[in-house]
Amino acid sequence: MARRPTDAGTNTSLVIVEKVSKSFGIKPLLDEVSVGVHEGERIGVVGLNGGGKTTLLEIIAGITEPDSGRVTRTGGLEMVTVTQRGELPAGSTVFEVVLGAGTAEHEWAADSRIRGVLAGLGVDELLERDVSALSGGQRRRVALAAALITDADLLILDEPTNHLDIEGVYWLAEHLCARRSALVVVTHDRWFLDTVADRTWEVHSGRVDAYDGGYNDWVFARAERARLADAAEERRRNLARKELAWLRRGPPARTSKPRYRVEAAEKLIADVPPPRDSVSLSAFAKRRLGRVAIELEDAQVRAPSAADGTEGRVLLTDTTWRLAPGERIGLVGVNGSGKTTLLRALAGEVSVAPGRRIVGKTVSLGWLRQELDDLDENMRLLEAVEEVAGHVMLGDKELSASQLAERLGFSPARQRTPIRDLSGGERRRLQFTRVLMGEPNVLLLDEPTNDLDIDTLQQLEDILDGWAGTLVVISHDRYLIERICDSTWALFGDGALTNLPRGIDQYLERRASDAAAAVSRNKAASATKSPVPQATSGLTPAEHQAARKAVSRAERQMEKLGKREDQLHEAMIDAAVDPDRLAALNEELQQVIAEKETAELEWMAAAELLE
Repeated sequence: MARRPTDAGTNTSLVIVEKVSKSFGIKPLLDEVSVGVHEGERIGVVGLNGGGKTTLLEIIAGITEPDSGRVTRTGGLEMVTVTQRGELPAGSTVFEVVLGAGTAEHEWAADSRIRGVLAGLGVDELLERDVSALSGGQRRRVALAAALITDADLLILDEPTNHLDIEGVYWLAEHLCARRSALVVVTHDRWFLDTVADRTWEVHSGRVDAYDGGYNDWVFARAERARLADAAEERRRNLARKELAWLRRGPPARTSKPRYRVEAAEKLIADVPPPRDSVSLSAFAKRRLGRVAIELEDAQVRAPSAADGTEGRVLLTDTTWRLAPGERIGLVGVNGSGKTTLLRALAGEVSVAPGRRIVGKTVSLGWLRQELDDLDENMRLLEAVEEVAGHVMLGDKELSASQLAERLGFSPARQRTPIRDLSGGERRRLQFTRVLMGEPNVLLLDEPTNDLDIDTLQQLEDILDGWAGTLVVISHDRYLIERICDSTWALFGDGALTNLPRGIDQYLERRASDAAAAVSRNKAASATKSPVPQATSGLTPAEHQAARKAVSRAERQMEKLGKREDQLHEAMIDAAVDPDRLAALNEELQQVIAEKETAELEWMAAAELLE
């Protein structure tokens, strides 16, 4: 992806934050922080959950006032903020929120930039819906679309990649890189951060450390700072030892002091081994698993049946998929394509008949579901981990329940916290800790990065680097899949499971190709419809023009409603285990079908006038 060059250092300051402090209770989130945002600058904000990232954004945006310090904004600054709160005006339609009430269709339909934002975020299909009927993810996308269609000088976005799939994240990165707006964005998506940001702020311990570049540059710079700090500490120890020896023995022969130098970034990682030894891990996995992990042979995988008993659609037909010991697979596809159902088939919860599922005799399955574990709210965190096991072997190391919990970000003090007091991200980490304590040799991970910050993601990846077993992971986090998986497979909705030797890039290319082919088919189908005769059949020119407009309007409405009907069918499949949501979706589906029939009647009536 081409990145627009920036020269933020020579540009005008938009926002200056000077010695700002902010506390909630006794915990200081920000302690005399000073930062600045300049024209055209794109800043990624990272740090632990609860460390003050969102508070910093809200102070910059003027949503939250600091306890002390000063925030200066340049005169006439147009600033747009999208928070995680997802608040939209009650009683409004998506059209009114994004484009404004009273906006005529021709005022925005002719603007390719606005059309691109609506299509890129999937909001174009929601314009006529009431915001109260939207899901949390749809509300976030609507708020993001309303921000992106503006010409704001500064965009402030808090976790904009949440609820976006891989294609949506890719589109958003391209869009932001092409804009002239300055940007401050909180994100845990490392690929997105590395693609978009030319500066990185790390919020920690009440401070904000600034680094040039995106995620990769931040990792290098942080490692170099740590190395220099270690070197300074080693020098201090050497001097102390030397002075102590002098005092004890008198003046001995002087020895030369070790010399230290700052090495290039390449030198910094020259002696670091690869993240994992795939050959050794595969050999160890075969010793644990034998020759067979899990295999699907001539299998048919079908989506769950609807609440009314309607059989779910077929996702895969005549599929043979053999998971080898030690294999690491990333599974991608659009929402509703059946990724979670396929994972359930591997786990044995969904039938694959006709066909069969073969499981190795020594397989021990660990499954991280999207749904959180149903645990006793009064149980303490460490008790919930020790409920599974007291110790676990990870590779060649034995860890206690407390040690594994600490590696996944739970301090010894936090381990005594009741489950009812844990945040969503902490509950997700607890769930993963419990899965690992079971010592599985086949691991199924369904969206493991939800609610996790970057430091926790790095710890998770570090643990998986030394884990010997078969791994299948579903994720919209491109960086995670490329980091921990050796091969990528995709569901494109064509009844087949497709291997992608070139990974995510190949997936995006195929999706773009499929989308272009669908547009071509729609155009061809429109061209083969019964053409509307040009004869006026006695109509006046004005009546003839009005009838032609009515035909076009009805055709657009039918196409839009047809797409929504398909989306609802897929959503009903995903909501098969949620009766309330299924009933709401079915009610909307009946309304869409009725509107589609009305549009068809309008088309027929208008076309009849032109015959």
